[in-house]
Amino acid sequence: MATTAKINVSGNDVLEALRGFFKDILKTDDIKAILVPQHLPMKDMVMPALVADPDQLDNADPLAPAFPINTAKIVSRLTRKPMGAKIAAVMRPCEIRAFVELAKLKQGRSDELLIITTDCLGAFQNRNYRRYVERYGIESTLRFYQSVLDGNIAEMEGADLASACKSCEIPVASNADICVGLFGVDVDDHLLVQSQTEAGTNFLNQLKLAEIPEPSSRRDAITALVAQRKAYRDEMFASTREATNSLQKMTAYFANCVNCYNCRVACPVCYCKECVFVTDVFNHDPCQYLRWANRKGLIKMPTDTIFFHLTRLVHMSTACVGCGQCSNACPNDIPVMELFRTVARVTQQAFNYQAGKSLEQDPPLSVFYEDEFPEVVGLGV
Repeated sequence: MATTAKINVSGNDVLEALRGFFKDILKTDDIKAILVPQHLPMKDMVMPALVADPDQLDNADPLAPAFPINTAKIVSRLTRKPMGAKIAAVMRPCEIRAFVELAKLKQGRSDELLIITTDCLGAFQNRNYRRYVERYGIESTLRFYQSVLDGNIAEMEGADLASACKSCEIPVASNADICVGLFGVDVDDHLLVQSQTEAGTNFLNQLKLAEIPEPSSRRDAITALVAQRKAYRDEMFASTREATNSLQKMTAYFANCVNCYNCRVACPVCYCKECVFVTDVFNHDPCQYLRWANRKGLIKMPTDTIFFHLTRLVHMSTACVGCGQCSNACPNDIPVMELFRTVARVTQQAFNYQAGKSLEQDPPLSVFYEDEFPEVVGLGV
């Protein structure tokens, strides 16, 4: 049976309450380390850190609007082989969904993992976060979560949330072991903590937190936020379709792509050990470029940029979780996420599939159903 309890907040310090909760988790016999976003001492950036000493959690900050990497990549690396001990990982909802996809592809395991999440408040693009934290320093996270929980989620202090976050219709995870609730909760007094699995229930029972009912205001707050994000998402889908509905428009969309492949590296579920685009397959002979230029009169350099993105769309649209790291990593600000989410929406609906929703749901193309796509395969026609 699921457990709903509270984490007390003292002095309106939500971060300190979360850090205390993480310390209590790490002090149990079951958990040997916790992966959590952490302020680095050498730079004003928040990065995932694997912490084994509870005293080292004083700089943990899972609410910072920083999202430099989808942590699913790190969790995959930590769980691909047995560790011999259990760890906890604090992950955003999109990170959990990405890890679920990786686990289905045998790139990670959950048997030695306790997944913890918080309601996701969103994040800035990397460059915007750096400007934001430079301006407000240690007060930056406090200002951010207060603004979001007060309903100001569109733009804060000139730093706009990433499009991926503004269009995300899943701000609250449903597939973690433990979820810390913020929306619709009196965070000046307490945080809500809920178990979503049997493992989560058993773990919360060890901590002996005071149980409370979920406030009705929480569901209302989440419903309103999701409606707002869906409206933004649908507008994004419409504008992206209009901007890419022909080869000419698609070429313009990716006109300043330089084939850096940052989007491929940043994608949490693009896991191939060797990508065809970094092999000799596309290492054309110099004379080939000259022949193309002579035939067409002009060719954009580097070549194969459109083919690269179309290939990634074919490979990734069924597994895309919309985290936005592809756009975050692009040096030329190409709206890669917008196109991938637009295509992924159609692809996943065609297969009646939602990437990262459940470990029990087989990935598309991994199973065959006789009754799917009869208009394509010709069965029953």
